[in-house]
Amino acid sequence: MTHAFWDWWQHLPRMIDPNLFEIGSFQLRYYGLMYIVAFALTYGLLVYRSKKDGFTWFTPEHIQDLMVWLIAGTILGGRLGYVLFYDLSFFAAHPLKIFLPFDLSDGFRFTGISGMSYHGGVIGVVAAGYLFSRRHKLPFVTMVDFVAPAAPLGYTFGRLGNFINGELYGRVTTVPWGMFFPLDPVHQLRHPSQLYEAFFEGLFLFVLLWAVRNHPRCKGGLLGLYLIGYGTVRFGIEFFREPDPHLMYVLGPFTMGQVLCAAMVLVGLAAYGIGRRAAQKVEVS
Repeated sequence: MTHAFWDWWQHLPRMIDPNLFEIGSFQLRYYGLMYIVAFALTYGLLVYRSKKDGFTWFTPEHIQDLMVWLIAGTILGGRLGYVLFYDLSFFAAHPLKIFLPFDLSDGFRFTGISGMSYHGGVIGVVAAGYLFSRRHKLPFVTMVDFVAPAAPLGYTFGRLGNFINGELYGRVTTVPWGMFFPLDPVHQLRHPSQLYEAFFEGLFLFVLLWAVRNHPRCKGGLLGLYLIGYGTVRFGIEFFREPDPHLMYVLGPFTMGQVLCAAMVLVGLAAYGIGRRAAQKVEVS
């Protein structure tokens, strides 16, 4: 029975069809559906916070407007971050591929847009949130405190989408919970690093931030705590994740993801201190 379970588990990714449905060359993938679920859950959590946690300024209409800004920031930031951090030389030679979801080199073929950077997405979301707060004359520190605790749960579904796609798999392993991924060219047992990320960067971090979201010592510092928490957890998981071949190691034994996470932790430490002081000034005024 045990052997049968592990055999099923290890080959599970090969049994999953990543396409929700296909029409000709057009494919709708579960990955896109995961984004919809992520944003819907984030919206629900923000509505809950506006009613239960004292953020009465945020009406459902304001939250809907905010979600549009955050979605745009996620997509634009994530895509541009991938271009800048992971494959700048390729996209400099093929600039149309940055946002064009078609291949025109041999007729017309829908290809979708492949490649999103989490770190770029964070930058995009923070920038969008800043513009939103300026537009509505709301202290930026209040806006980020409102959003930060809800973010990890939405991110969980993004990583589940990566798992369903069979992409961003982990390094070769011998542990029994390793998996065979159909996109792996060498067909070896690998860490299901997408699931590690979904649990630790998503559920685990969400539980921690949600538990302290109303603590007086965290007021103004929730964005910083999120950056510190995510950067720390992701840095460790990168040791189990297979990096892109052209970015295997960019600084000694560390991958590009780990370099970005180290920078993220440093920014988070600064953001926590700055945010706490800013929140105190808002209270005084």
